[in-house]
Amino acid sequence: MKKVAVASEDGVNISHHFGRSRCFLIFETEDKQIVGQSLRDNTFTAHARGECQPGEEHHHHHGHEAIVQALADCEAVLCYGMGWRAAEELKQNDIQAFVLPSEMSPEEAVKTYLAGNLPPAGEFCRCHG
Repeated sequence: MKKVAVASEDGVNISHHFGRSRCFLIFETEDKQIVGQSLRDNTFTAHARGECQPGEEHHHHHGHEAIVQALADCEAVLCYGMGWRAAEELKQNDIQAFVLPSEMSPEEAVKTYLAGNLPPAGEFCRCHG
């Protein structure tokens, strides 16, 4: 069984930024089919813990070890936006990161991923330094 994580703000919709996600929908897959789903709260990033305030200058030089470790059982992470450092750390830990090209439901996103129809992520956000 393989797992795919979808970043979410509310447990229903896909998040526009990986690190600011409140939770992750974890889809269990077998033979390119979704066979189960669970919710994993994001208590791993500074944004999700409320440690970053709007307009406040902050840098995340501490890395993304906690979130990478929390998603270590997943083969891929899907969202609408992600910083390049997070994407690189996921990649170094054999977790593929995908920035979705258009609005879709989490289930549609996972099915598109399983079918091999997601384009390469391309450029990740470099706004975090």
